[in-house]
Amino acid sequence: MFQLFFEGGWLGMSLLTVELICLLFAAWKAPAWVREIGLLALVTGVVYTLLGFSQAMGVVREAGDIAPSLLAGGLRVACIPIIYGLLVYALSLVIRMLQKPRI
Repeated sequence: MFQLFFEGGWLGMSLLTVELICLLFAAWKAPAWVREIGLLALVTGVVYTLLGFSQAMGVVREAGDIAPSLLAGGLRVACIPIIYGLLVYALSLVIRMLQKPRI
């Protein structure tokens, strides 16, 4: 698990982890912010994924001819932050559903 954390980029994954902690704190203290923090995590994941794609394409441009397996590995690593962001967003939706008053 920690390997995925470091592969995804320590800065982006740390920011997503801070957003996850804020989400859990907001579920307890400020329930109205749960959805917004989840959306922020989703956007953060997308931004860091796009940055990863940009870095991967820059390496491809510099290297010229590369093996498809190397490109696939770079794209896998670039997708880690968006998966983490989607998980945080899904958690925010679950928390939001549990907090809504029942009929």
